[in-house]
Amino acid sequence: MESWFNKARFGMFIHWGPCSQRGLELSWPLVGGVGALPDGQSVTVDEYHSTARTFNPTKWDARALARMAKRTGMQYAVLTSKHHDGFSMFHTKHSDYSIEYSPFKRDIVREYTDAFRAEGLKVGLYYSLIDWHHPDYPAFLESDKPYKWGNWRRSTPEQWDRFINFMFAQMRELLTNYGKIDLLWFDGGWERTPEEWKSREFVEMIRSLQPEVVINDRIPGYGDYQTPEQAVPPRPPEGPWETCLTINNSWGYNPSDKDLKSIRSLIHTLCEVAGKGGNLLLNVSPMGDGAIPPEHVERLEAIGNWMDRNNEAIVGTDPGLEPWQFYGPSTRRGNRVYLHVLMKPYESVSVRGVKVRHVGDVRPLASTISLKVRKRIAAADMLFNHDPIGELVIATPDSALDSLATIIAVDFQR
Repeated sequence: MESWFNKARFGMFIHWGPCSQRGLELSWPLVGGVGALPDGQSVTVDEYHSTARTFNPTKWDARALARMAKRTGMQYAVLTSKHHDGFSMFHTKHSDYSIEYSPFKRDIVREYTDAFRAEGLKVGLYYSLIDWHHPDYPAFLESDKPYKWGNWRRSTPEQWDRFINFMFAQMRELLTNYGKIDLLWFDGGWERTPEEWKSREFVEMIRSLQPEVVINDRIPGYGDYQTPEQAVPPRPPEGPWETCLTINNSWGYNPSDKDLKSIRSLIHTLCEVAGKGGNLLLNVSPMGDGAIPPEHVERLEAIGNWMDRNNEAIVGTDPGLEPWQFYGPSTRRGNRVYLHVLMKPYESVSVRGVKVRHVGDVRPLASTISLKVRKRIAAADMLFNHDPIGELVIATPDSALDSLATIIAVDFQR
């Protein structure tokens, strides 16, 4: 797959729904929680779904969020159009469990797509195949608790046909009513087989409506890219991939979850993902009133300030050197290699296995100063090889270091 996605490197995930009024994780509290979300909660099914009747996020400002994403250096975004709880954040003719029937009434998906597209960002939508509210799925009940893997209640064949028609119809709405959709982020495929989901027919319909859309790997049996979650793979997966990551441990707004990742940690993760050729989809969690939590804003602004200085080493790059050549992530753009110095160096950093006589300027990306470089070449190569492979030892004075992460640009001449 060759597309914009391959080198986007940085995007915004937006997990949000009526339950955010209560500071609840999306969907999982209604089934009693799940082990993968240690800070999740458990409430009754009725208590969870009742939040739809009072959802009125008057501080939601899609244009401001789009500008924030752009300032942060993000290239695309993904909004939860429907999570496992079945609530549609868009106007749909096929359900009254939607934003249209809440006090807010406005179409959140439309405001999001218009605002982010206006900022030049690619637009993605999250859509859960699971629907724990739809009667034909069937809807999840108190009597279904505890939620056990592989033990979910099943509908009759007639009910399932109706539900599949509903799912196809909603996807047609999303792909015909909101302009060009650049990415679809599916989830929840584990409760049924590819044949039950009609995965092949579903993807064919999607491609017929939006031929250029990028699809993640969570429609069982299909997908353009892989989606490791909440961790960076030790080795990059084959083909395009994206790590989705929360700022704390929760996807939805959860004020009781205080385990916040530091600004430095998030930047280092971005560097590591870019160095492995992937994208980082960093989650933000709007509050019940639509405002972005201050601790999220603080981190996005700081990342944006760092990206102002170092964007060139992230967006649009390829993976750089082999791990043995430099002890840290690295990226590449043409003849320039970017060394991502994530630990404070002792006087210098080294780059091994490069054609040392091709090295030109070496400098911190955020500075105009050139760094001193020593070239080490084995004696035999020095004597008998006109284009030797050797080692660069790059001086790293304190004045060259960034307090969050230092990027050193190394130019190679042809």
